Parts: sequence; C-alpha cells; structure tokens
Amino acid sequence: MTAAHTHLACPTALVEAPIDVVWGLLMNTAGWGKFYDLKVLSVDPPGPAAPGQRLIGNPGPSFLPMRITFNFTEVDPVNHRLGIDGRLPLGIKVREDMNLIRVDDVRCRVNYNCDFTLPLGLRGAILRRALGSGFDSGPADSLSRLKREAERVYKRSRTAEGG
Repeated sequence: MTAAHTHLACPTALVEAPIDVVWGLLMNTAGWGKFYDLKVLSVDPPGPAAPGQRLIGNPGPSFLPMRITFNFTEVDPVNHRLGIDGRLPLGIKVREDMNLIRVDDVRCRVNYNCDFTLPLGLRGAILRRALGSGFDSGPADSLSRLKREAERVYKRSRTAEGG
C-alpha cells in the first residue's frame, strides 16, 4: 500500500488589531472574497460561520473553472478556534485549524495550521513536485491577507472614532 503524500504548513502572525476584529472577519464567510484570493460562489446555510456550513468558491483567476469546498467542522467563539475540512482542485484535501490568541487589547496572534493530503500514487507525487513551496506560500499568503484586512478595518474604525 502506498502512503499518502502529506504536507503540514503552520504560518503564524501577530496582527495589530483586536481579536474581535479578526474573529469578525472570519465569521463573515460570505465576505471572505474581500480579502482572500477567492470568489465566494455560495455559503450554505447563509450567515456567520457555523459547524455544518459549506463554502464553495473559485480560487485565483476567475477564468479558471476550479472550485474549492470548505466544510466548517468547528467554530468555537469562546476560544476563537476554527476548523475546516477543505477539498481543493486536483484531488487535494486540506484540514485547516486556525486559532486566535489575545495578546493585549489591540493585538492578537493568529496560528494557521494547514495539513494537506495529496492523492496516492504517481498523481500525488507529481502534484507535490509541481506545487512544491506553494503548500507553504499559499497558507502564508492567506494569513497575510487576513492580517492586512484586519489591520485596515481596525485602523479605519480608530480613524472614525477620532483615535
């Protein structure tokens, strides 16, 4: 029996925004396309992220007819934890676990663990070779986009408050 090809990427970031700002962006799954490299096609059921919710989207350029599916398995607002089972193009699966940790009133740390599983056999070996560092750079880019948006939203809210 051939072992599955796997890759674990675990980027982390210090975000210069309160934990509730970052959590609010993550809970608004229909709005993920505003900062992630994703066109959200559907969220079912609609509303804030919840276990059992499914997001279907188109990653990258809109002219490519690829689809990704994210099934939300854990949404813990008390401990700021999010768990997602994802299906990506080309038979790639990913288990995503994200948690937010309050640093102080205006900063939080975001830990983003992406455990990729590639198809068995030659196809998985080819994908691993072809995508290589993308398994690390993709999650790092997504986390960077979340950080930028949270900091932008927080800065805008402080400016509106006169602070």
